[in-house]
Amino acid sequence: MALRNIRTEGDPILGKISKPVLEMNDKTKVLIGDMLETMYHANGVGLAAVQVGVLKRVVVIDVSEDGDSPIILINPEIVDKSGSQTGDEGCLSVPGKSGVVTRANHVKVKAFNEKMELFELEGDELLARAIQHEVDHLDGILYTSKVEGPIKTAED
Repeated sequence: MALRNIRTEGDPILGKISKPVLEMNDKTKVLIGDMLETMYHANGVGLAAVQVGVLKRVVVIDVSEDGDSPIILINPEIVDKSGSQTGDEGCLSVPGKSGVVTRANHVKVKAFNEKMELFELEGDELLARAIQHEVDHLDGILYTSKVEGPIKTAED
């Protein structure tokens, strides 16, 4: 595994729509491992492949306190949303900034795992927020376009 450079706001690739993964191969397995290492190194809770410059519909998430429960979502599709939560949100591609975003409090997503087996996952609160945030990345959307009010910097 290796650390990859995280693309930051202003990089045109972040506005592009990622392509579906059609089969699991060694290159995609390496990508997933590198994404996990990069996310943990940056102290993030989620990372989309586009954030490391790869236009594939791959997401890694880990909202556990001990950082040892990674979730791999390949070709994720949110199939149900309910409730509402409003709170601060940040992004590894928008370092040092945060903003208030309202998202669904509960989501159900269907995706493939790293063995290309279809599964469904339901998440609430932080996991629901992370899933929605990362799926947005796959569609070329940054959270900054959804911020209610001013975007705050680390100094605020």
